[in-house]
This record gives sequence, C-alpha cells and structure tokens, in this order.
Amino acid sequence: MGNYKNFDLVVYFVADGVANATRDGLQKDIDFFKHYMRLDKVYLEPFREGVFATEEQLRMCKEVFEANGIRTEGGITTSMPDMQGHKRKQRMFNTLCYNDADMMSTLQQVCELNAKVFDAFIIDDFYFTNCTCAACREGHDAYNKAHGISDGSWQAYRTHLMYEASQKYVIGPAKAVNPDCKITIKYPNWMESYQETGYDPASQKDIFDYIYTGTETRDPVNTDQHLPRYLSYSLMGYMEDMAPGRNGGGWFDPFDCRMLDYYLEQAYLTAFAKPREMMMFCFQALVNSVNVPALGFMLDKLDALLSHLGTPMGIPCYIPNASQGEDNVQDFLGMHGFPILTTPHFKADSPIMLLTAASAYDTDIVNKLEQYIAAGNKAIVTGGFVQATLDKGLAKLTSIRDRGRKATVKEFAAEASRFYNRWERAYGEKPVTIPVLEFRNNSTWGAVCKGIAEEEAYTIFALDTYGDGQMYTLVIPESFSDLKYYPNVIRNRMRKEFSTNGIYLTGDAMISLFVYDNDTFVIYPYVDANTRDSDIHIHIKGAASIMNVENNQVIEPLYHDNDEAVFCLRATVGKFVGYRINR
Repeated sequence: MGNYKNFDLVVYFVADGVANATRDGLQKDIDFFKHYMRLDKVYLEPFREGVFATEEQLRMCKEVFEANGIRTEGGITTSMPDMQGHKRKQRMFNTLCYNDADMMSTLQQVCELNAKVFDAFIIDDFYFTNCTCAACREGHDAYNKAHGISDGSWQAYRTHLMYEASQKYVIGPAKAVNPDCKITIKYPNWMESYQETGYDPASQKDIFDYIYTGTETRDPVNTDQHLPRYLSYSLMGYMEDMAPGRNGGGWFDPFDCRMLDYYLEQAYLTAFAKPREMMMFCFQALVNSVNVPALGFMLDKLDALLSHLGTPMGIPCYIPNASQGEDNVQDFLGMHGFPILTTPHFKADSPIMLLTAASAYDTDIVNKLEQYIAAGNKAIVTGGFVQATLDKGLAKLTSIRDRGRKATVKEFAAEASRFYNRWERAYGEKPVTIPVLEFRNNSTWGAVCKGIAEEEAYTIFALDTYGDGQMYTLVIPESFSDLKYYPNVIRNRMRKEFSTNGIYLTGDAMISLFVYDNDTFVIYPYVDANTRDSDIHIHIKGAASIMNVENNQVIEPLYHDNDEAVFCLRATVGKFVGYRINR
C-alpha cells in the first residue's frame, strides 16, 4: 500500500476538468486535498459526455499530479450527446449506442489515447446500453430469433453486444497501442439490474484485466435508486468472489447525500470490506468541500481499525449472476445485525447459507438445497424464495404453502422454550404487513417467531428438518425496510441463527455487525432520523473477554449463558468500534 497502511486512496478526475485545467489552478486544488488527506493515485479521464480533452492537456495534468507524488492512470465515461447530423436517439444518461459506427469510432479513439498515455485505465459505470434505435431493434430481433428467445427480452442480446464491443472497440485497440495496458471495468451499485442493460460480470471478468465496485448508496430515500447502505459493504464482497484478487476497490461519491454522515458511511462500509483502493468520485465535486476534511479525519481512524481486522466473514447469501428477486433484501437484513456476505456461488462447503428469491434463478437450486440440508447443513430461506420454488420441488422440504394472503400485525411472539410453552411477547413500533405462509402443524414448526392479529397468528420464522440438517424460513415484510419495526425479541431470535464465528448481537435495529476471521468484529449503528444510542448485547461462544482495539480497554462478560459469554456494549449512532475477542 501507499500513504495508508491498508488501502490506496485514489480520486477520479473528469474530462471537463482535464480539458480546462491550468497548471496553477490544478496545483492549488491538489494543495487543498493534500492539507486533509494523502492521495496515492488519480484517474485522469480524457472523455465524458462528448468532452474530448487533448493529449496535450491530458499529459499536462499527468505531469502535475506526478510532480506531487500522485500516481496516474486513465479513465473514460462512455456517454455522449447525439452526434451532429445524426438522428436523435433516445438514451438514458446519453449512454452510447453500440450499433452506431461513429460512436464506436470515438470510443476506440479514446481507448487508444488512454493506452498511449497510461499503462492502465478504468471505464466508469456508464458502460451499458439502453438504446432502442432502429439498428438496436434490428440487432435484437435477429439475435433473439437466432437463439430461440421468444419473450422479447433484451438481456441476452445486450450482454452479447457489450461483450463483442468490449473486445472490438476497447480491449483490442488499447492492447494494440500498448500491450501492457491494464483495463478495468467498474460495475455500478445496481447489481440486480446489470443484465437488462448489458453488464455481465461472469463473462466480462474473463476479458478485462480487473473489475471495480460501485459502493455509492447515498441518501437512502431521496434518490432514484433507494439502495440500502449495507450494499456499500456487501457488493464489495460479491465482486471479490466474482473475480478473486482482481476487484480493484470501492468507488463512492458525495451526490444526493442529505447529511454528511451518509457520505462518510459509504466510506466506512467500503473500508470494512477490506478494499485495495478507496476511490473518491470526483475531484471536481470534492475540491473546497467540507467532505474532504471530514473524510480525511476519518480515513486515519479507518486505517488504524483495518490494521486489526482479518478477512470478512458472514453468512453466504447466494445471488446468481444475472438474477433478480427480492432486490437487496440481504442488505436490509445486513443493516439490522445479520452478518451477510453476498456471493455469486452456491457455497456447498459452508455450514450455513441464506437463499432469497434471486437464488431461485439457479434452475437446479432445489436439488442443490436438498443435498445441502440432508448432509447436515443449515439453510435460511426467505419467504420469497419459498414462493419462487414451491412449484419446482421445494414441497419435498417443507409443508409451507403460499395462498396469496397477507396480514398486518403489530403484536409478536418469539419462542423462548418450545417444550415449556414460554414466549417472549412484544408490540412493534408500527403495524407491519407480511405474506401469510400457511404450514402443516408438527410437520413444519412455524412458531419460532410469529406475528399476531386478534385470534390468529402467522409464522415469521419457521423450522423444517430434513435428513441431518435444517431449513429456516424467514418471512420478510412486504416493505423490506419494515424489518426495523419487528420488535427486538423477533430480530434477536433470528440473529441467533445467523451466528458467525460464534458471534451474534441482540438489541435495536439499524446496527450492523461485521465479523472477521481473526476473532475481531466491528459494530456500526447507522445515522437515521429514528436511530438512537443504545446498549446492545454481544453473544460470543468461548470468549473470556473482549478488547476495544482503539483504546485497548478490556471488557468482561456481563454474564454467561452456557458456553456463551454475553457482553454489554454502548452503540453510539454514527460511530464504528472494533473489538478483539480473547478466548
């Protein structure tokens, strides 16, 4: 690493800035950054939105940054307005039409320039297509006909088109100019939608040298994407598992962040995933901004914390490439203390796994699941997974059935001891609407957790046994964010089944637990309008004590519950704390 022990700090510099920079102005702006943080590298972009900087300007910017000890690589954003004299094309965000010869000629020129000036460049996450011009429609129709695709979908055609264009207009021309040039494709934060616009990490990872991860979650409500903030962590792990050792880093930005904490949280969660690079987008938006001193202060704290942490651990959540269903539900769970690592692979060697409706895109998922559970493992499946697979053989594993009913509940009960019929009952903060999953008593145990409405109760957490293993069905509210309105007794019972490395937390919602393979963990309570500082309990099997890694304070157990040591910790909103377990 460079100026920080655990990551390189890098920044992206857009084409308009390159085209219009002066030496003096650029030096002044670099000095602003240097006052608050230590940059290792800058990605200089010669092209974006039709702005094409000259080679002279690009080399001048390169020279100034390198004179300041900052390494340089190239960049490109594949967006441009309609070309002069061309018929208007309807394209969201002016992404390119990959059937337009003139646009492809420009793309090739930019890639050749990058390869001429740099030994590496990155493609920003506008590298997709939504064009439906005549040429794209003709190509789509011909491709679908040739491949027997009769539903009119664009997915297969666009992923094929982008694969071919990548080789013909990006990789081939760049490598012809500079055979040593390394090319990185950056993937956006909207993983559930990749395939519809031509992104296909499973195939593209094999033709690009590196990949990169968009970790911009921004404001959770007042944006068009509505991404749960845990995605800044989980998507990093997903991409690392997609291309081990070749996920360059995490990329976040200050846009649509209603509070400064939303910006900083993106950096925190990106860092918790142990990235090689922390990428700030972009230089022009951050210069003379309060974001820079605030982040610069926190980067040193993050770097110190990461020095104590091993490799991230969590419950594998299987999200096959090019799948969708219950979009981002795993990230909503992650924000409430369920340590989850998303993966594009079915982890048959893991003793526990989470499956969602997206997992059902694997056409052999029920057979895999049956063998996995029968062998003695534990699967936790969402209600959406059950609904998606009941007609594909899941009835062999559970008596649960979906009749399409819904119920709204505010009273809840969690099983304390089934054999003595004791229950922990609680009321939620507000009513929650859930799907009603019916089950056959004493075939499926549906009372692990339940919601109650008048004289009727509905399962929220159900248990099936099969062979030597178990399958838990976790019922997700119709609105995923309503998970925070389940009372603590419900979340706590569920969290226990998500124990990772013998660790789980009990307490309020909106608190994440990050677990690492060297007996360390991090607690982070999110900044939100309704969150507050609170006491939480951490349950750890076989622990003698824990230690705060920042101040070396040793914390003794509050009490023991069989082989679990239970610790009381203060969770302060917006403050991350790391701990080491002493066994």
